Amino acid sequence: MAYYIAKKMDVGFSEALEKLTEELQKEGFGIITEINVRDTLKKKLDLDFRPYVILGACNPNYAHQALELDDKIGVLLPCNFVVQQAGEGTEVFAINPQETMSKLLGDGIKEISDAITRKVQNVMDRL
Repeated sequence: MAYYIAKKMDVGFSEALEKLTEELQKEGFGIITEINVRDTLKKKLDLDFRPYVILGACNPNYAHQALELDDKIGVLLPCNFVVQQAGEGTEVFAINPQETMSKLLGDGIKEISDAITRKVQNVMDRL
């Protein structure tokens, strides 16, 4: 299984970003960081890059549970969701918590990583 979950959309970049944010909220995620890679690369390196935004999304309940199990798990938080322009459409992809959390931390975190993965998949399915 891949370390990410992806979805291609036949909508513009801004519409995909807005829809993703709405769907994340429905699953209890809040956006705690937003990195506009295109703007950053232009500002820091004077490079032109396709529209590309990384959203750091957090479901506080699951984040708390995971931190109680392993205080170092913060290196895997928040869940990153990426929106990038892909030709005429847009691609959205996110970390696959089952692949990252469970493989790195073992069975102790499996229940939480499975639950978060279901929520991430729900978001992707509704896009």
